[in-house]
Amino acid sequence: MIDTHKPPETAVLVALVTQKQSAEKTQEYLDELAFLAETSGVRTVQSFVQKLERPDTRTYVGKGKLEEIQTFITDNPVDTIIFDDDLTPSQVRNLEAAFKEIKVLDRSLLILNIFSMRAQTAQARVQVELAQYQYMYPRLTRMWSHLSRQKGGVGMRGPGEKELETDRRIVQDRIAFLKEKLEKIDRQNVTRRKERDRLVRVSLVGYTNVGKSTLMRTLAKADVFAENKLFATVDATVRKVVLANIPFLLSDTVGFIRKLPTTLIEAFKSTLDEVREADVLLHVVDVSHPSFEEHIEVVSNILTEIGAGDKLTILVFNKIDQFDPGEEGPGTPWANAEDDPNAEQYGEDIPVAVRKQSALAYLKKTYLRQKAEHVEFISAEKRENIDSLRDTLFALVKEKHYQIYPNWKDIPLADLAQDAGDGLGM
Repeated sequence: MIDTHKPPETAVLVALVTQKQSAEKTQEYLDELAFLAETSGVRTVQSFVQKLERPDTRTYVGKGKLEEIQTFITDNPVDTIIFDDDLTPSQVRNLEAAFKEIKVLDRSLLILNIFSMRAQTAQARVQVELAQYQYMYPRLTRMWSHLSRQKGGVGMRGPGEKELETDRRIVQDRIAFLKEKLEKIDRQNVTRRKERDRLVRVSLVGYTNVGKSTLMRTLAKADVFAENKLFATVDATVRKVVLANIPFLLSDTVGFIRKLPTTLIEAFKSTLDEVREADVLLHVVDVSHPSFEEHIEVVSNILTEIGAGDKLTILVFNKIDQFDPGEEGPGTPWANAEDDPNAEQYGEDIPVAVRKQSALAYLKKTYLRQKAEHVEFISAEKRENIDSLRDTLFALVKEKHYQIYPNWKDIPLADLAQDAGDGLGM
């Protein structure tokens, strides 16, 4: 019997340590890039890091590092080379000339590929395709031959310059068609959202893979897809939730990430209307991640970019069951274990649980001081402190609800819930 199972593609990752990016931060970005590659079905076999003041304008890395990578791929089977930053069209051309038949991708193209794999609804598929065309348009000189011939995966190649103008017209026409199609879908969504105006709307936001879908499944008691991979959710999901006889809508949208392609943010703005039009945001954070503070900043910046930076927000620190403060835990005000406020009671042997609670208490105090309206610490998977989050959320939903319905007690709940649920696909 012939084995038809196709082995996973292999890749090497390339990143730079620059004046603006330390070695520690570069390694963290590489780990995230490897996770992105794994999510897209690619196995990382090696990583290359070079220290430069800035990326080389011709080949991103210097001549010596380029030769080192060439030597490695000569001796080892590699399908793809993935760079952690966006490459210019000229850099891509030069790198493809250097690496011959091996595909060259950058972080943006890898993320776009994952989105294309994950998109399920018609709207998400159109958004992703539009983002891909907008990203690839400046790179037509290397990628296109009337869109008909493709090397495996997401890298495309063409025969040269003679058909470039034809290719440009094809792509421009396709971009115009997709924009028109997206506008039509968006108009339909606006009508659908108007039907929901009678209910308070709550939206989950956060960095990718922080547990938003798991939390939604817990709060809505609904079968929502959740997976330990980046961008497990691309399509917006809306569910109706009832707390203490007050209904509201809970939505989950695509997670954010560092260096998110601008074309994706632009294409997904209509999907992110669920966030822009929400009354309350649940900003979910993976507190067990060593860079959770940077994740908060990334999400906050994108929320501001899409016009949702001033929304009433509950900052939800998730995965407290996996949080380990260590001796110098994140968020603690003390420089070492001896300065821990628990040191007097416990000496050098401060229990991890005590150190953990102390660190979380300091985090809450810190973020409340930084104008976060509400802060909660939970484990969505283990259902720890979910009741506390529900109480906080209910108080905010109730307040918003009574602003819409001052005479709520006179309105039959069944009638309103039925009307609001029409057309939601729940």
